[in-house]
Amino acid sequence: MGTALVYHEDMTATRLLWDDPECEIECPERLTSALERLQQHGLEQRCLRLAAREASEAELGLVHSPEYVALLRGTQALGTRELQELSRQYDAVYFHPSTFHSARLAVGAALQLVDAVLTGAVRNGLALVRPPGHHSQRAAANGFCVFNNVAIAAKHAKQKHGLHRILIVDWDIHHGQGIQYIFEDDPSVLYFSWHRYEHGRFWPCLRESDVDAIGQGRGRGFTVNLPWNQVGMGNADYVAAFLHVLLPLAFEFDPELVLVSAGFDSAVGDPEGQMQATPECFAHLTQLLQVLAGGRVCAVLEVTGKQDGLTGQRPRRSWRGPAPQGRASCLGRGHPAPMTHGGYHLESLSQSVCMVVRALLGDPAPPLLGPMVPHCSALESIQRVRAAQAHHWMSLQQQGLASTLHPTTSCPEERALPLLPGGPEFKAAAAQASAALSSLLDQLCLWPTPPIRTAVALTEMDAALGLPPDVLHQEGSAPQEEAQAWARLHDVLVQDEAFTALGKVLYLLDGILDGQVSSGIAATPASAVASTLDVAIRYSLSHRARRLLCVAVGQLDLPLDLANDEYGFWVVCMSSPACGWAHHLDPHRRSLWLNIGGKEVAALSTSHVSMPLPETTGGFLSCILALVLPIAYSFQPDLVLVAVGPAHGLQEPQAALLAALLRGPAGGRVLALVDQESTTQLAGVLAQVLHGEAPPSLGSFSVASPEDMQVLMCLREQLESQWKMLQVAVNG
Repeated sequence: MGTALVYHEDMTATRLLWDDPECEIECPERLTSALERLQQHGLEQRCLRLAAREASEAELGLVHSPEYVALLRGTQALGTRELQELSRQYDAVYFHPSTFHSARLAVGAALQLVDAVLTGAVRNGLALVRPPGHHSQRAAANGFCVFNNVAIAAKHAKQKHGLHRILIVDWDIHHGQGIQYIFEDDPSVLYFSWHRYEHGRFWPCLRESDVDAIGQGRGRGFTVNLPWNQVGMGNADYVAAFLHVLLPLAFEFDPELVLVSAGFDSAVGDPEGQMQATPECFAHLTQLLQVLAGGRVCAVLEVTGKQDGLTGQRPRRSWRGPAPQGRASCLGRGHPAPMTHGGYHLESLSQSVCMVVRALLGDPAPPLLGPMVPHCSALESIQRVRAAQAHHWMSLQQQGLASTLHPTTSCPEERALPLLPGGPEFKAAAAQASAALSSLLDQLCLWPTPPIRTAVALTEMDAALGLPPDVLHQEGSAPQEEAQAWARLHDVLVQDEAFTALGKVLYLLDGILDGQVSSGIAATPASAVASTLDVAIRYSLSHRARRLLCVAVGQLDLPLDLANDEYGFWVVCMSSPACGWAHHLDPHRRSLWLNIGGKEVAALSTSHVSMPLPETTGGFLSCILALVLPIAYSFQPDLVLVAVGPAHGLQEPQAALLAALLRGPAGGRVLALVDQESTTQLAGVLAQVLHGEAPPSLGSFSVASPEDMQVLMCLREQLESQWKMLQVAVNG
């Protein structure tokens, strides 16, 4: 199965026919530039191209009223003056004689993508569409949105394919209030939105965009709003939101399909969003979503973009007629008139789209640039949303959340000045953002995609392993003299079988460190796993690896001579029921050793205290999402070694999820070292996830044991001052 790209050139026909600075930024180039960039990078050619079809009026009726559909149908016969008058009845909307056709194509593209994914024709995909949809409501256009593409796609998936659980992730910088209204009482759809909010001062300026809007009736807890109350949120803030809010709830919800309202005004370079997340961040977000729903991810472009500035125009309402009670927009309360959403900066938009498609195709995501330290304001928002949702989700209930629904004053507020479209400040901000983006893209060019995505170095190949067909079966080995020099460090490595395996490990490591291979799997005799791992660490740190993360699972101990040498290790161990154990061995910390222990509770050495692997799905997920990944993203390694040693206790789905998620922090550079006794069980599934396929499901959610949670919370308390991505609240 591959990745679908759904598009139709007729969606570029709609354009503004009169002078309106508010609406001029929603233009066909925002669609064509993304497609051109996909073609330039050779990504379109790797996808299955599907031509969008028109959605039927019955399909539109899954969400929209017959009267509203008829009104839009009638725009095909209207002249320019009539279209302008009709447009003025809505907030930041313009109509064109082609609007009805284009909007039906946009919905049809989303439906085609869902059908292709759910029938198994493709694994995932992206629909390049306009007009966008997430602001559109049952009987009203809003914020450039005509029909609610993603909402209709969700209804279609439920009706035609019989789905019972759908996750919608809206990472546009504006709140998708249209989707929220449609599903706010529906427990079969979990809607997550982050959005620039600024305590209700940013468009659409709705009270129900805040954290305490959690749904209605049976749908309470299935609407998750994460408001950004300051501008400047970046990669660390976005990843923290996924690790500490979205993913814990999503795994508990266990969706059958993931729909993404993919707006990129939340990326660096967009003067409307004024955020700092770089394009590659969206590859990481996409990868994190691909571990859900068997990898069935459908991204639908939301190319809108509303400037929140003083326009001197009469305030508009987001609907026709009186504003419904409880839906009051800031426009009716004397606040500045808004202006729209989705990716004003064409280069930022197109590069972000390319990053999403790369991730969907299974390519490794480039490492995230800059320090991974969430903003104080972001932590406050994360803390508040977790408190608001804790009553409804078991995955949050065990973590002793304080009731902090109301904003605090612990974070100094930084107000962004309104930017008028076309004004000098707007142009200056756009120029500054362009320069910053250009510098970032130059840095990304320094991280080319390796020609070989995954290689395996196994002493014996077994056809029953189920390896993906294009995984490289490595036959090479390190030069014998070099292998012998390294083998002298441990007596066990000079034995024939272990020596052969060591040569293959070193050869594979060299390919990864040299940029020829992205990830790999190597097997070694069970008696030699610890010694081979020791050599792999030393070899990596002396051959171009600047920061190395080692995740050891099972009864594996960090050699004391390695801990005390020049490499400098951080050691983090899951520990006894009383608490975990963390020890900092060197302030330069070129390497980080993270041990998830073996079968028994025991103090194996001064540098390794072990605890049983969490037995429940909730315990395992908490370990990975709340400890392993935050530390890994904070550390920012350029290589990850995953060692599966004796008595590891991992089931296939657990090993697969761990390896899949660890692809992100190191830009896909992962070497999994497996003892030969576990090769038949684990090599195939590890190769699949390192190659970009989705891991198998962990099964039904079950809560973590109190003992496991006590260990986790104790470790987090010890480590969060050093590894900032562990934080989920404002300290002090």
